[in-house]
Amino acid sequence: MTSENIEKKLLRVALIASERTLYEYSKSLEHFLIGLADDSIPAALVCPARFDTDVLVTGPAELLKYPTFELPLAERMNRQILVEQLGKFKPTILHCLCESKAFLTRRLARKLDLPYVLSVNSLEKRVLHFSVSSKRCVKILVPAKTIEASVIKAHPDFTDRIEQINIGTFVSDRQVCFSGTSGVATIVTTHPSNDTVMFENLLGAIKHLRVNGYEIMTVIIGGGRAEKRLWELLRAFDLLRNAIIVPKLEPWRTVIAAGDIFVRSEPSSAFSPLLLEAMGVGAAVAGCKGGVDDLVIEDQTAIVFDPNDEHSIMHALQRLLDRREFARKIALNAQQYVREHYTASKMISKILNVYNQASVLIRQNAEYPEDQE
Repeated sequence: MTSENIEKKLLRVALIASERTLYEYSKSLEHFLIGLADDSIPAALVCPARFDTDVLVTGPAELLKYPTFELPLAERMNRQILVEQLGKFKPTILHCLCESKAFLTRRLARKLDLPYVLSVNSLEKRVLHFSVSSKRCVKILVPAKTIEASVIKAHPDFTDRIEQINIGTFVSDRQVCFSGTSGVATIVTTHPSNDTVMFENLLGAIKHLRVNGYEIMTVIIGGGRAEKRLWELLRAFDLLRNAIIVPKLEPWRTVIAAGDIFVRSEPSSAFSPLLLEAMGVGAAVAGCKGGVDDLVIEDQTAIVFDPNDEHSIMHALQRLLDRREFARKIALNAQQYVREHYTASKMISKILNVYNQASVLIRQNAEYPEDQE
């Protein structure tokens, strides 16, 4: 048995997730849980009590709901229950999947006397001021160089512990971009959580393209509490008969694969799994620079527009609609880029390597100094 296999045998992983992480990063989490199961590594997933676990493929992972009691002043009791549940599972390492759970994970690590790994997926200043232990946090994982730069700026003392591990997906063997014979082009996009001028600029551009004779169907991933306002916008831009709203809980990859073009209408402060999936299935991407934009390489993996300029958006879409072979080439380039840098197998391998490094560290330092930070 190799030393690597010995390390894997010793691993027992507890993953701590927020509701946002479970919804927005569900596919990559599913890939990772399946990877752990394939390597016979026991896993527990700590998730919000109200989360519907039926929407997530967790495999044999043990599910622990937190908090147990959603009552005022019950935080200490809920945390103690979780500590007891984790104690029965006997993890060798904790992995916080979202910076919003950093403080909870830090306290759990101290209670259980364990090392932990922290994943940071956002540029937002309010989340970059997360709590982190200099004694127990062995790695801070980021999915993009833009996020890495922000974390280094916010936590310069932890620079040597920050590591970029790209979020992984599976790349399709075919392209969805203009793969059919229909003359109707399908554009897939997402509705931002708050109404923005940038999203209205996109709808305005689509409206003008239709007026100019382009046959376009628009699929918008959104809905929920914002659905009423979204229908109002579609009515205002005369797009009601040529648009579909798909709830965010639908299988994203299936929805994206129904389109020819995927549009990122505004900069995002967090890594976008939707953009990654769009490239993975072979859709042509039109987007804007700014925020976490590592996947957007102008005229290679995507065409770029100014989200504040309706004419810029319209011109970018026209390039793809008028030159379908060019659009397919952009989609092919993006697929190849994802295949080289964002595969699920590489993500799983690199994270397991981080866990193994932490396991070695914990054995070399049988007792941590008391963490008084």
